[in-house]
Amino acid sequence: MTHALSLAEIAAKLQGYDPQALPAQDVLTFLSQLVTTATDAEEVNVFDALGRVLSQDVISPIDVPPHDNSAMDGFAFDASQLQNHQALTLNVVGTALAGKAWQGQVQHGECVKIMTGAIMPHGLDTVIPIELCQSHTAHSIVIPAGVLKPGDNRRLRGEDLKKGAPALQRGLRVTAAAAGLLASLGQPKVRVHQRLKVAYFSTGDEILSLGEAPREGAVYDSNRYTVHGMLQSLGCDMIDMGVVRDEPLLLEEAFTQAAQTADAIITSGGVSVGEADFTKAMMKKLGDVAFWKIAMRPGRPMAVGRITQGQKSAVLFGLPGNPVAVMVTFLAFVKPALLQMMGCTDPAPPLVRAKTQELLRKKPGRTEYQRGIASRTPTGELQVVTTGNQGSGVLSSMTQANCLIVLSHEQGTAQIGDWVDVLFL
Repeated sequence: MTHALSLAEIAAKLQGYDPQALPAQDVLTFLSQLVTTATDAEEVNVFDALGRVLSQDVISPIDVPPHDNSAMDGFAFDASQLQNHQALTLNVVGTALAGKAWQGQVQHGECVKIMTGAIMPHGLDTVIPIELCQSHTAHSIVIPAGVLKPGDNRRLRGEDLKKGAPALQRGLRVTAAAAGLLASLGQPKVRVHQRLKVAYFSTGDEILSLGEAPREGAVYDSNRYTVHGMLQSLGCDMIDMGVVRDEPLLLEEAFTQAAQTADAIITSGGVSVGEADFTKAMMKKLGDVAFWKIAMRPGRPMAVGRITQGQKSAVLFGLPGNPVAVMVTFLAFVKPALLQMMGCTDPAPPLVRAKTQELLRKKPGRTEYQRGIASRTPTGELQVVTTGNQGSGVLSSMTQANCLIVLSHEQGTAQIGDWVDVLFL
């Protein structure tokens, strides 16, 4: 990791910085300054590159396609023979198959039957699909007037990519399409950023691990499984540290181990007002950490900073304890920060506009993320309703939602029929 600014230096750059009422956009700005991009890279097989981030531009070593070829099954011919308002009859003198060049010569008044992907024979520039022929036999075809222009149905050499041109840019997450493109270049391997190592654990004496017997006042730990799923979708190497009790020695051991082994640490619980302060005290003791009250709902409390052990430093994200708040703060803030650490430059998912089908009560001065179900009307218009109860502990609502309704910081109550922003999950 390269050198990053201290939290105080970052805060000094933010106009009106108030850790007790931080707008969501300021959180994103702060985190973009807090994290640094991993510089270590490795070479992997294309099959193993899916979801990884390219560490350098991929330059095409060849023209794609490597030769002029037919875009469909039909007959290749020289279009200079076409005449306005007059059909053209041509003799078929051979067949060009994909995979090898046809070796014959084509004279005036002749054509070649050709398959999709086959190299265009020398001197021929146009292909008529079989179905557009006025008539065709094994020996001749008739091309009706006005159905073609010169160059139709021909793919040009280098039409997709020219040799020496950038094929894929550094910072791109490799998709299925990108993997296919790499293969089309004859590239068996590609250089990518190394996977981020992310350690995560839940805190609290009231948290039960799966397999433990229920007890009064305790709840099963759902947050680790939610965080695990979201980290897995990003392609991180995950270090599951389980549930850590509210005991200083246990917390210090967990944070120390995490900082020594991971690039980032994610905790849930222990950062809210009124909670036992062991977690917050340990964060302060071991690192440079800020505690925020974010002007948002759900997910108001959050801690961010760095935990340092010797020469090793890990970025810390201390998330709230409520399950929905964990998901929302992860999606809104942690995910963009982790992608930046991964070197990813893909654009953020866009907000789309939908008409709300119910009253959405809200006061200006905070950003709200309401769980929603978006759908299309019979006329194709996008509409959205909430999942109902928006309590930050109602995790079942996240399983029903296909989007978050994002009500901006300055926005007030949205009336039925108003347009609102929607972020698809």
